[in-house]
Amino acid sequence: MPPVTATDTPTPAHAPPAATGRRGNPWLTLIAVAFGLFMVGLDGSVVSIANPEIGRDLGATTAELQWVTNSYLLALAAALILGGKLGDRFGRRRYYLIGVAGFTVASVAIGLAGSVEGVIAFRAAQGFFGALLMPNTLGMLRAVFPPHRFGMAVGIWAMVSSVSTALGPIVGGLLVEHVNWESVFYINAPVGVIALIVSALVLPESRNSTGRHRFDVAGVLLLAAGLLVLVFGVVKGETWGWTAGSTIGTIGAGLLILVLFGWYETRQEHPLLPMRLFRSPALTIGAIITAINFFTLLGSIFYIMLYLQNVRGYSPVWAGVITLPLSIASVVASPIGAALTDRYGPRLTMPLGMVLQGGASFGLMFLGPQSGYWAMWPSFVGLGLGIGMVMAASSEAIVGNAPVKDAGVAGGLQATMLQIGGALGTSVLISLISSRVGATLVPSLTAAGVPQPLAGGLAEARDAVAMGVAPVTADLPDQVRAAIIDGSATAFLNGVHTAALVAGMLCLAGAVVAVAGIRRGTPAHR
Repeated sequence: MPPVTATDTPTPAHAPPAATGRRGNPWLTLIAVAFGLFMVGLDGSVVSIANPEIGRDLGATTAELQWVTNSYLLALAAALILGGKLGDRFGRRRYYLIGVAGFTVASVAIGLAGSVEGVIAFRAAQGFFGALLMPNTLGMLRAVFPPHRFGMAVGIWAMVSSVSTALGPIVGGLLVEHVNWESVFYINAPVGVIALIVSALVLPESRNSTGRHRFDVAGVLLLAAGLLVLVFGVVKGETWGWTAGSTIGTIGAGLLILVLFGWYETRQEHPLLPMRLFRSPALTIGAIITAINFFTLLGSIFYIMLYLQNVRGYSPVWAGVITLPLSIASVVASPIGAALTDRYGPRLTMPLGMVLQGGASFGLMFLGPQSGYWAMWPSFVGLGLGIGMVMAASSEAIVGNAPVKDAGVAGGLQATMLQIGGALGTSVLISLISSRVGATLVPSLTAAGVPQPLAGGLAEARDAVAMGVAPVTADLPDQVRAAIIDGSATAFLNGVHTAALVAGMLCLAGAVVAVAGIRRGTPAHR
């Protein structure tokens, strides 16, 4: 295999090594970055299982537990493009290793913190180091893989990401049940050490040589501020209310700052995020589809887990096992999606994945309080197939259509859209469920046989019901207790059906955008 070029105009000091021997081998590079990617993906979904135990052990309030999740999300979203740019400019291997080391140390520090304030602070540190790590995984793959093999590499990358996210609830459930919540974070230590050792041995350095120029500090500050304000508005929208002035004002301010950032970047010789990247329709639409993909994935997983654990009564471990078809399907779909994108371009695979996810979401509208597994698994398989296919296609559309010199920035853009989509998915869909529960709880309770006065009094418990929890106490008569459980489950599922409908319609809209916006015959690489 000939040497792989890591920059558009490499200098002798920055030219990548030939892909021969151990260092610079594309497949060894893929194995090395998979360890770091797996660690971040696993941690992103495992925390939802640990949160209740963290709250009980540390005496945390609901608001503090929200910040255990949100501090990580905000730090990650604000720094992803910065992490990619630092890697492109100063060395992707260097910043990947810094990210892995920092993420590992922050994980151990969370378990040792001893207070919810410490957990929140180190979760933010985890997010920052994750932002250094994630975009440079794709950046290094783009630098070492030749174009005709990059699609398969992205497929495997997407598979690792999907599997680690899907395994989170299972691993987290086992550790929380049989060890303690701290072990959920300690497990990153051995994975991180292995990642550091393997990466140090096999990863080549690659960067973009642009000569001496000022780093875009103002662009960093504007982008971080815009993303922080935007994501903060999104995650607080459920609490404040989506039509509240504080929500609209915060999200509007974040968007305004991002528009200002885009205007500023067009006037810089060496911008943090080159606006010229968006001249590629495939790249632009790939970023949009990535957001819709994770809007559907994380939002759906959130309410599916509530349904399985709080309505059906499964343990966290069994809930994770039941959703295994989703992760298995994503494993199968990722390399298939990459191969199809290589052959036919993203105009086929992105809409196909969106349609699969949309159909799966519509299928979840038929869930009932006592639905059997036969009613669940087709939607789980459909979600997994769609997610894996879209993940591979959109990753290749974004990073594969960016110049090699901007590979890290393109990876950061994809990861940023992923995080924003996931934040919107959990916030918007849970808000829809809460709204629908509030409107239907009392009628659902009375229809189930709960006396009208008692049903009216239970209207105040709509927040608990929106999480799938029936507001029952031990002193209630068995017949009334059963009626409350049945009526609460019906109200919760009314909300789930509304959320599934919205997610399904959004996926179909994404499919239309992909078909209409990407030209026929668009190449996967340039």
